[in-house]
Amino acid sequence: MKKEIIAGTALAGLGIAAFAFATRNKPLKTVNHVELEKYLGKWYEIAKFPQNFEKGCSDVTAEYSLRDDGKISVVNNCIKDGQPKINAGVASVDDKESAKLEVQFQWPFSGKYWIIALAPDYSYAVVGHPNRKYLWILNRKPAMDSMTYNHLVLVAASRGFDIRKLVKTVQGETQVEV
Repeated sequence: MKKEIIAGTALAGLGIAAFAFATRNKPLKTVNHVELEKYLGKWYEIAKFPQNFEKGCSDVTAEYSLRDDGKISVVNNCIKDGQPKINAGVASVDDKESAKLEVQFQWPFSGKYWIIALAPDYSYAVVGHPNRKYLWILNRKPAMDSMTYNHLVLVAASRGFDIRKLVKTVQGETQVEV
């Protein structure tokens, strides 16, 4: 019985990987609509594709707040080498659905921040870049249950992301329980 479960899981994983590869060249689909007021606030990074700018970071959070000019203030925090590291930027909405943001941390460089999954109660989100080289799974709490996490990984795969690159973020002593 155990061999059948392992074999079935392996086949399902191969099927997801093949589907992700086939969808990698298609335009990235975002959620239909984001209510920015509900999206604002603090998010905990649960998992991500590793990037140089986050190397060595744990306890990663992002906080979004509305500015007077209608843009969004973005403040990323993490612990690196035992010290807090803060990186502030500005985001602007790129579409009428508010699902595509353009975020700038250092002029003149900016990045696309597209929301590809969002809980109805705004308790979790999956954010990616249309080139599929950047991906973040975010949660309102520092830990996420394994069923939700696995569902979001499948969503990312279905949008063409190579989920083999996904790495869980250490949040204090808590992580995703898989």
